[in-house]
Amino acid sequence: MSPSSPPHTGGLLLLVDGTAGLLTVAALGIALLLFLIIRVRLQPFVALLAVSIAVGLMAGLSVTELFGTVQRSDAVSTIETGMGGILGHVAIIIGLGTMLGAILEVSGGAQVLASRLLNLFGERRAPLAMGLTGLVFGIPVFFDVGIFVLAPIVYAAAKRGGKSILLYCLPLLAGLSMTHAFLPPHPGPVAAAGLLHVDLGWVILMGAVCGVPAVLAAWAYAAWIGRRVFVPVPQDMVEAAEEAKRAVLDERRAPSEQPVALGTVLAVIGTPLALILAATFSSIALGPSTARSVIEFFGHPFVALTLALLLAYYVLGVRRGWSRKSLEAVSTSSLKPVGNILLVVGAGGVFGAVLKAGGVAQALADTFDDVGLPVLALSYLISLVLRVAQGSATVAIVTTAGIVAPLLAEGDHSQAFVALVIMAISAGSIFASHVNDGGFWIVAKYFGISERDTLKTWTVLESVLSLAGFAVAAGVSVFV
Repeated sequence: MSPSSPPHTGGLLLLVDGTAGLLTVAALGIALLLFLIIRVRLQPFVALLAVSIAVGLMAGLSVTELFGTVQRSDAVSTIETGMGGILGHVAIIIGLGTMLGAILEVSGGAQVLASRLLNLFGERRAPLAMGLTGLVFGIPVFFDVGIFVLAPIVYAAAKRGGKSILLYCLPLLAGLSMTHAFLPPHPGPVAAAGLLHVDLGWVILMGAVCGVPAVLAAWAYAAWIGRRVFVPVPQDMVEAAEEAKRAVLDERRAPSEQPVALGTVLAVIGTPLALILAATFSSIALGPSTARSVIEFFGHPFVALTLALLLAYYVLGVRRGWSRKSLEAVSTSSLKPVGNILLVVGAGGVFGAVLKAGGVAQALADTFDDVGLPVLALSYLISLVLRVAQGSATVAIVTTAGIVAPLLAEGDHSQAFVALVIMAISAGSIFASHVNDGGFWIVAKYFGISERDTLKTWTVLESVLSLAGFAVAAGVSVFV
């Protein structure tokens, strides 16, 4: 429905008509979403679903259009279409990526990676080694898992160096945060790719192009602030982390352990990335052929991640004495925290589908087009505002992607450009982590930083990462 078209018939709650009314619905919907998450403390999945229903009804969608009917199984349900459309793409990738990260985590791959880098760079460049560890290990593991696994290594490096723990933890955090925001298989970029219909190969490429300069800027800030704010190594957290780690390893790790080779860790992490990128660019470099079909098959994200997971099972598990029961236990336990992420992503898909079906998305697209602000800048600003207001990067990404999707649908944009829009959205979603963000408190408590110093260091670090990532995306967009 366009903003000027007749309203839906049969709507339960037809309150608006025309562009102005639909824009009011959009504003009220976003305000209600923020209110429910910030003030009512409603779970984001429930908040997104409730707001989607409310927006749909106010925009004139009928009950049948929203939910379908029991009598007619072929009736189109906007909610089911929105939920299923995004999760059909995202759930498999996030699930496989999560299990891959868990095998790397429990096998000791992070410790091997960090130790080798620390030995390679030496004591003076230990902060750089920690940053590279976060950058590489952050590709397959979630941000908070990376902190849990790598925090003891940060404690040890800071103790040996005798300097502020900020010099060591901030580069690590920058690496983990960059990969979490910009690179698949993390939920944010994967969800945005599904909502905006972009090949993951382009997202990986543009994530590296925008993310690497951004993380370098963040490392420069970390080196500067780490010499000006002294935070000692938190002894209580050292002991607590070691105890928790022993408990987890006793429960999940195979009885027989041998050190994992660094090359093995890098091969497991790099295999899916290489396969996906090869498939993306085979469509550019090769014409229709058997070779291209084979490359595209193995480079499909579902196949590439499945192969990487099976490789990890063998080289990190079976070949090192793990039983099938141990592999199953690690894989199954890793999926427990994924349910909430998938529900939030799915609800974001519902929100986008409702905006489109009710004509709200088209009204927003027309209005933003009249304003004249580039879609890249709009995407960044919307994501930034949502992030600062409610704290969740995932909510900011999926909500923003739903809002800007019609702007992209109207233009003849290349996959590379849309991937840069995703980078802008992702960059906005990490701006100014503060007290409404769970990551803020994880950083503060794990590394013994006061709330005031966390605002001066971690919050600013995230803002530097965000601004630098967006700046690079904006610059690259001129050439694609």
